Amino acid sequence: MHVAADPYPFTFDLARTALLIIDMQRDFLEPGGFGAALGNDVALLRRCIAPNQMVLAAWRAAGGLVIHTREGHRTDLADLHPAKWRRAAGGPRIGDEGPMGRILVRGEPGHAIIPDLAPRPGEPVIDKPGKGAFYATDLHAILSARGVARLVVTGVTTEVCVSTTVREANDRGYDCLVLEDCCGSYFPAFHTAALQMIAAQSGIFGWTGHSAALIDALGGADAITAGDRS
Repeated sequence: MHVAADPYPFTFDLARTALLIIDMQRDFLEPGGFGAALGNDVALLRRCIAPNQMVLAAWRAAGGLVIHTREGHRTDLADLHPAKWRRAAGGPRIGDEGPMGRILVRGEPGHAIIPDLAPRPGEPVIDKPGKGAFYATDLHAILSARGVARLVVTGVTTEVCVSTTVREANDRGYDCLVLEDCCGSYFPAFHTAALQMIAAQSGIFGWTGHSAALIDALGGADAITAGDRS
């Protein structure tokens, strides 16, 4: 399959490609969550929910592998580096009680993926303690076991967890297509800059493109309808 992208078309074999949806969690996207408590406008992230829903439906209908990630920590916070905890000085910290339970702690309501993009049975969910999805997780082992060589990456935030994951993937030999309208940031300028960095210099970290081009490659509107029914 071929998808129009920057800096040039992205070609992939569905059987060897995974859709990787990064951290579409309640704490980041819903009012009253961790992101909002830090003073951010969650509406800027919520814009990417609908495009993600369409891509997810089309990808599922095509029979592609879907993998979800969640940033969060053990209930005892044993995997939380002190440096990461200290950086929230002056605001709510990871592990503190918030409106959605303990902030970024696994199993708490805020840690859950939003219902709009809830994983289905059989779709792996990667719980990660860091920004990148490969750090301290079994993501690479899962992809290797399934023969995956290419990733379509979406999620939040563009300049932090999405960008970090793409860079990690690049160093491990994966080709990544990042869907611009399926990613979001609390800072629009950061979103734009992060995407430019990925595709710069003939794709130094990967490709960037739009959901419509991928959906067309998967069968267009019919694929979305089929995915919603499946």
